[in-house]
Amino acid sequence: MNVLIVGGSGGIGLALVKHYLTSNDVNVFATYRTQKPSLNHPNLTWYKVNVTVESDIEELANQLPSLRLLVNAVGMLHDGEHNPEKSIKEFNSDFFNKNIAINVTPSLLLAAYFSRHLTAKSTSHFITISAKIGSIEDNRLGGWVSYRSSKAALNMAMKTISIEWRFKQANTCVLVFHPGTTDTELSKQFQRNVPEGKLFTPEYVADCLSRIIRDTSASDTGKFYSYDGSILPW
Repeated sequence: MNVLIVGGSGGIGLALVKHYLTSNDVNVFATYRTQKPSLNHPNLTWYKVNVTVESDIEELANQLPSLRLLVNAVGMLHDGEHNPEKSIKEFNSDFFNKNIAINVTPSLLLAAYFSRHLTAKSTSHFITISAKIGSIEDNRLGGWVSYRSSKAALNMAMKTISIEWRFKQANTCVLVFHPGTTDTELSKQFQRNVPEGKLFTPEYVADCLSRIIRDTSASDTGKFYSYDGSILPW
C-alpha cells in the first residue's frame, strides 16, 4: 500500500507519517517545504515540494506510483505579519490571497494531477485537513474572515471533486477532516482559551483520522468529518 502525506513536516503531517510507518506493508511518501525532517525509515521517501507551485505538484505526480491514500495536511492560519482578523476593518487583500493560495489551491492541484494515481479496484482515499470554522452553517461568532473564507472555499472544492469522481472513479473516497485544536505551531498563540481536554496532540489526531479512513469506503465520499467521527455541516 502506497501513502502520500503532503505537508509531512508539519505537526499533524509528521504524526501521520509516523503512524503509517508502523505498518510494514506501507510505503510512505511525504513532502516538506524547506527543512527536511530528520525522520528516516526504509519505507519512507521525502520530497521537497512547494504545494502552491503547480510545476512542483506535476513533477511529484510524475515520480510517484499509484496510491491508496493521499492526505493534504498543509494549511496556514497566520504568518509573520498578520493574524486572523478580529474585525473586517483589519482585512488585508494580500493576506486573504495568501490564505487562498495555501489553504485552497494545493488541494485542487493535487486532485488534478493525482486523480490517475487513485484508481484502485478497492477503496482509495483523497483527504484534506480543513477546519470546522469553514462551515457556513456553524458560523455563529464571525471574525477570522480570510481563514473562514479559505476553508469554506476548500470545503466546496472538495465537495465538488467528490461529486465528479463519484462518476469518473467510483472507488475513490473524498473526505474533509476537522482535527480540532491541535498542539502545533499553527494554533500555538490561540491555545489560551481552549477548554480542558480539547487541546489534542498530533498523534491523537493522526489516530482519529486513521480510524475514519479505516472505517469509510467509497460510499462515504463527499462527507465532512470531525476528529470524533461525527459528520459536520457544510
